[in-house]
Amino acid sequence: MSPAQHTALLAAGEAGEHRTLIIILFSVFVAATLVITVWAGRQTKDAADFYAGGRQFTGFQNGLAVSGDYMSAASFLGIAGAIALFGYDGFLYSIGFLVAWLVALLLVAEPLRNSGRYTMGDVLAYRMRQRPVRTAAGTSTIVVSIFYLLAQMAGAGVLVSLLLGITSDGGKIGIVALVGVLMIVYVTIGGMKGTTWVQMVKAVLLIAGALLLTFLVLLKFDFNISDLLGSAASNSGKGSAFLEPGLKYGATGTTKLDFISLGIALVLGTAGLPHILIRFYTVPTAKAARKSVLWAIGLIGAFYLMTLALGFGAAALIKPDEITASNKAGNTAAPLLALHLGGVDSNWGAILLATISAVAFATILAVVAGLTLASSSSFAHDIYANVIKRGTATEKQEMSAARYATVGIGAVSILLGALARDLNVAGLVALAFAVAASANLPTILYSLFWKRFTTAGALWSIYGGLVTAVGLVLFSPVVSGKPSSMFPDVDFHWFPLENPGIISIPVGFLLGVVGTLLSKEEPDKAKYAELEVRSLTGTGAH
Repeated sequence: MSPAQHTALLAAGEAGEHRTLIIILFSVFVAATLVITVWAGRQTKDAADFYAGGRQFTGFQNGLAVSGDYMSAASFLGIAGAIALFGYDGFLYSIGFLVAWLVALLLVAEPLRNSGRYTMGDVLAYRMRQRPVRTAAGTSTIVVSIFYLLAQMAGAGVLVSLLLGITSDGGKIGIVALVGVLMIVYVTIGGMKGTTWVQMVKAVLLIAGALLLTFLVLLKFDFNISDLLGSAASNSGKGSAFLEPGLKYGATGTTKLDFISLGIALVLGTAGLPHILIRFYTVPTAKAARKSVLWAIGLIGAFYLMTLALGFGAAALIKPDEITASNKAGNTAAPLLALHLGGVDSNWGAILLATISAVAFATILAVVAGLTLASSSSFAHDIYANVIKRGTATEKQEMSAARYATVGIGAVSILLGALARDLNVAGLVALAFAVAASANLPTILYSLFWKRFTTAGALWSIYGGLVTAVGLVLFSPVVSGKPSSMFPDVDFHWFPLENPGIISIPVGFLLGVVGTLLSKEEPDKAKYAELEVRSLTGTGAH
């Protein structure tokens, strides 16, 4: 047996005591979060409670929940794996995810909170024709959320399969289904209140787990970062190239373009992510919305700095073939790092592996709950209540529709997550960012800041950006044509880049302008003036 296979078997918990410990820790967390969800569910009385948590959370609480919503499986598993395998180029994900928060803070956080009630569609439809714009906003929200859910499902399947020694495809699909069922329970019972408290608990656990691993990695190298980086470069087999740009992006013209595309998608995508945008509705004032973003930036920034230690620590202590033997996309680098830091074949190694894996599983459950809530809320509030029922639905009917939508979205996510289980979760999240930046961000900015913008422009921008982004992804190497693709045995790709942002984001912005200029519709200037005052001052906000 090779060392790589040996490590993979140990990490999978082949020893019964390890597996028992892992199951106990996982069960404790799931039970604790279910208790929180049931408790919050009993306090959910109306639509404001279900969609926005009653707008009762403080800036700090919401900032903690936002960071919990944002620091997903991509952050903990995907970025650590990308750094462990590609060094400097892997860390670019961390930089992009962090810088994106400045765009969200400066452009959308406060105006969005002041202008809407529950969903992104509230803002977009404020001065335009309700039914077509809400239909487009709901469709876009659901598509973006499902792309993001793919990453979480893939991360869950990989993580639990590793720990419980499940190697069959059927077993991995069963794990994805289990996560899907749990997320349906969280949302249907707890709504936004339950989801927010779970995200707050998860954020504390994740930061504590990352801090522990960071301390242990630095302790291993006597707090000498130069030694850590040198050992990572040497152990990676790539030498100094591991610490320089170009290992993943930059070798060819195509990979350079892919890097630019990835960077644009990451920086602009956050401001268009539905599950992040709806978090601004959970605070009572615009000042609290600003505070929550500032808290989130601080917490997320500290966490992403720690991903340096996680990724380079894994590269320094574990051979690349051991990481890829466990998961070819590198998603298990952080749990394997925990095993090595505690000691392979030791009880401490098993305890640390189980603890960090339980934290990662907590991360996945919290994020999938937030994503599912965003998409089901948009379906119920935008499509069902305002399009199908034309504003006549009662709050009870609307909340029932949201719960049914949760089940449907969960089923679709389970199916697609099973197909995406071998893809790098950070890469999958980057695709969601590209779709959000292509379809949602242009329309949000034009609605808030361009007086001439019309319904036609909004529809062109949302549907045009959405179709372009999703279409390019379907015909990219992510889906077919490479050993690491979703369908590695077939090849129907013609778009060379793995991230469509460099094409689809400008298309989304451009189509918003073209649709507006070609439209004969006269914009409602009075409504725009009202929206402008409301978005900037909070006057008349819910």
